Amino acid sequence: MDTQVGIVGAGPAGLLLAHLLRRAGIESVVLEARTREYVEHRVRAGVLEQGTVDVLTETGVADRLHREGMVHRGLELRFGGRGHRIALSELTGGRAITVYGQQEVVKDLIAAGGDIRFEAEATEIDPERALIRLGDGEELRCAVVAGCDGFHGVSRAAVPHTAYERVYPFAWLGILARAAPASEELIYTHHDRGFALHSMRSPEVTRLYLQVPPGEDVAGWPDERIWAELQMRMALEDGGFALNEGEIFDRGVAPMRSFVAEPMRHGRLFLAGDAAHIVPATGAKGLNLAVADVRVLARGLRAFFAHGDETGLDAYSDRCLGRVWRVQHFSWWMTQMLHRMTGDPFEARLQRSQLEYVVRSKAAATTLAENYVGLELEDV
Repeated sequence: MDTQVGIVGAGPAGLLLAHLLRRAGIESVVLEARTREYVEHRVRAGVLEQGTVDVLTETGVADRLHREGMVHRGLELRFGGRGHRIALSELTGGRAITVYGQQEVVKDLIAAGGDIRFEAEATEIDPERALIRLGDGEELRCAVVAGCDGFHGVSRAAVPHTAYERVYPFAWLGILARAAPASEELIYTHHDRGFALHSMRSPEVTRLYLQVPPGEDVAGWPDERIWAELQMRMALEDGGFALNEGEIFDRGVAPMRSFVAEPMRHGRLFLAGDAAHIVPATGAKGLNLAVADVRVLARGLRAFFAHGDETGLDAYSDRCLGRVWRVQHFSWWMTQMLHRMTGDPFEARLQRSQLEYVVRSKAAATTLAENYVGLELEDV
């Protein structure tokens, strides 16, 4: 055996798992096909649940997060030209979300140390022998393998599974702009022309999204068109809102899909994060769900290496999938409520009724709030 746990993928799931294991005295090696530069700068999610912030804080990798992260205690649902605040913290006993880019979490975890090997591509995994073969012909022998290499990695292909999938009939055009956020909180907008989202990465950088057709060519969206569409969709009926415009320094189109692979384990190979599941970005759950996976896996691995107790590992897949499907439902619910789905007028009226109910009913608003800030690990 070369190491106790071989981890494929240096995204948040793989890096956090390595960090948790290192604190428990368990050896691991992280294999990442890309360069460190690429991994630290790929733009991904930016909303951290309360539980995600808590585990990063408790394990000593959240100093910069607390200095630079932006704590939000509410969000806005905007429709019909009016805004309605959902008081997240008031409805959830003080829990909140923190805006802090996924790439920043990755940087913090890499800086924490450990055996992380970049440009080391895993090409094949033997789940029964816990053996990882690399592109250069080398092999890494392990007691356990954690597949944290995303949807297109080699890990999921090594696990016989049933795939559950839904592809949505739209995509998101996302931009980063050098402009101060126009609001202190996130704004989720339902509009006849399609969904729009106002978010941020810092007090100087705004993150914005537009619903567009699937397969849309980003070249067809010059700056002027992007800003005009965003201003139109997010306008208030009294004219009292305008986005701050600035240089757009990053843009891209991302498809919207839901995916779950069951089970999340085969032999000594355990899947975590996007290798096992993908959620539409509307619910801000991808990174947070990956963190929940590795918390469960780390707990099971600690018992296994300390006492030979495999109870936690045997329960890993079922335990994680309970949360995965709860999060899938919440993300689907947010997605179908806020997007222009088919253009059917009947459907549009149902969406409006749902939105009105959420902002008027404390019970409905609480359901949104407690799922958005993240349910406790033990509650799912």
